[in-house]
Amino acid sequence: MHAFDWLNKQSELRADQLALVDAASGRESTYAQVNERASRCAEYLRDRTGIRVGDRIAILAHNSSDYIEILYACAKLGAILVPLNWRLAPAELDFVLADCRPKMLIYDPPFRETVDRLRQKPDGPAITLGTGDDGGVTYEQALADSSGEILLMPERDPGETWSVLYTSGTTGRPKGVLQTFDMALFNMLNIGLPIELGSSDTTLNVLPFFHTGGLNLYLNPTLIVGGTAIVQRSFEPEETLRLLAQRTTVFFGVPAVYLFLSQHPGFDDADLTGVRSWACGGAPMPVSLLERYAGRGIRIRQGFGMTETGPTVFLIDEASALAKAGSVGKPQLFVDVRIKDAQGRDVADGEPGELLVRGPAVTPGYWELPAVTAEALEKGWLHTGDVARRDEDGYYYIVDRLKDMYISGGENVYPAEIEHVLHTHPAVLEAAVIGVPDERWGEVGKAVVVLNAAGDVSEPVLLELCRRELAGFKVPKSIVFVAALPRNAAGKVSKAELQEKAR
Repeated sequence: MHAFDWLNKQSELRADQLALVDAASGRESTYAQVNERASRCAEYLRDRTGIRVGDRIAILAHNSSDYIEILYACAKLGAILVPLNWRLAPAELDFVLADCRPKMLIYDPPFRETVDRLRQKPDGPAITLGTGDDGGVTYEQALADSSGEILLMPERDPGETWSVLYTSGTTGRPKGVLQTFDMALFNMLNIGLPIELGSSDTTLNVLPFFHTGGLNLYLNPTLIVGGTAIVQRSFEPEETLRLLAQRTTVFFGVPAVYLFLSQHPGFDDADLTGVRSWACGGAPMPVSLLERYAGRGIRIRQGFGMTETGPTVFLIDEASALAKAGSVGKPQLFVDVRIKDAQGRDVADGEPGELLVRGPAVTPGYWELPAVTAEALEKGWLHTGDVARRDEDGYYYIVDRLKDMYISGGENVYPAEIEHVLHTHPAVLEAAVIGVPDERWGEVGKAVVVLNAAGDVSEPVLLELCRRELAGFKVPKSIVFVAALPRNAAGKVSKAELQEKAR
């Protein structure tokens, strides 16, 4: 089997079907137009810059339809796209660039100052997605200098690397996760089938493209099935609400996105009846937030995935979205999962253990890290580092990250369990719990809480709530109130930053 050029296939099957809508510029492109522009980009990269199979191209840019054309140009060439996290500092980006050694850099004008401060800039020519006021070759100039001949992706193994997505680095230096054509295809099947994604759907894509959720929930699946993908430059609640109301049929967001949408003054009056499918991942969704949307007739299906898994692993069925609130559902069609204890034995239903994942959407490994790859992938099974459990009905729950667990008085404590209790108080908007050193118990819990705008609750009241609902060793020793929790680029709470501040 070989990897197919599905962009070209769609341009033949539905040439005039709308493929991409760029929300910032207003440009709308058919499949035929996207395929031609991707071909022009590929030709320019090949003939004018010398990019060859396996060469890396780094891109530092906000979401745009240009970004997707470049991704598919890399597919046609056999080059590897490396999306850069624009939220990182230049020194952090230097590490990524030194690690992947790209031949060239494509950047958005707002990041020109960051580019100028990079020490590991590629030697090759840079391309700007702007007007060229800074003297660089513009993307539109590059396309205009190409012939317009359609380039087809040659036969290529579906296990070849298409892009490298670097992890957020919350547990140390970022690692480059290899993303293959197989991963994109089987992720489409794992997520597209349960939500019945089809060519008549329009998806709104708000998550950053340097994140697997940005590219694969649901950008790539949309293009594979021949639908229309709206590309939002970056998440902005008012614009997102407008686009959801105007033309979106399928939407995916992280809990932070859903939270900020629900807080917008226009949320209650927005007509969202045209969106037939809502889903969430990236972090646990508070039950109170699920119920807030349910009050508007919206059932949000929670799921779970990782950069290393394509990402889709679990998705809950719509009928159980509230009845099994907190569950991420069941493993999807092309995924196998196991839950193991510390000795490598399968655990019984209801018991927590490490989640292992196997399937064709699992990454073959990490960029130039064979030892790390061998440790993470054991006989095809990916060690996720997540603690999970399965209930008697076969529904799975993510208990916490192994790295977030702390030991208090010899007992394992999973912060997510405490956070769930704190979220039940009506004054609490968000909560995060970390383990901090303690002379007597080794470690104890510290809760960091954000209150609702009208919320008013004291530390003693929340501690008493925890005492009523939790075993004594799980009750936090202290609670602090903050205006907002720190988040990484994926929208997840950065517990590493909370730990740093607690020192």
